[in-house]
Amino acid sequence: MRVHIGGDHAAYDLLGELVAHLEAAGHEVVNHGPFAYDAEDDYPVFVLRAAQAVAAESGTLGIVLGGSGNGEQIAANKVEGVRAALCYSDELARLARQHNNAQIISIGARMNTVEQAKSMVDTFVATPFSDEERHARRIAMLSVFESDGTLPDLPAAPA
Repeated sequence: MRVHIGGDHAAYDLLGELVAHLEAAGHEVVNHGPFAYDAEDDYPVFVLRAAQAVAAESGTLGIVLGGSGNGEQIAANKVEGVRAALCYSDELARLARQHNNAQIISIGARMNTVEQAKSMVDTFVATPFSDEERHARRIAMLSVFESDGTLPDLPAAPA
């Protein structure tokens, strides 16, 4: 699996750990940075590049990292076609893929241990989208809204 990764200074060490972990598992990892520790760097510089690469390459996944993962998830979700999920457990990582077909996992380096992050990433990468109709339908609604702003139809009023 080709995996794009990007983060910021708060997750600099975790990024290196995850790159090594994924490569050791046989994945092709594209590191979008940071490439050196800089306490003043800005996560959008690296996260947006990772998210754009995921959006451009069908069948790839991504990882974005920061102190909390919140800003990184928000940034990744600004890229058209991307569904990024902030996760803090294996269960959330599994559901992000299985139910939401998320292509990017966001992890807070200050919120999780390295081992927890590795486990979430392994779960995320190994879990396929369920393809259940209800999940596909919901993702389609989001895609339509993203492309042209059309809101999903409201359900009929109860009788």
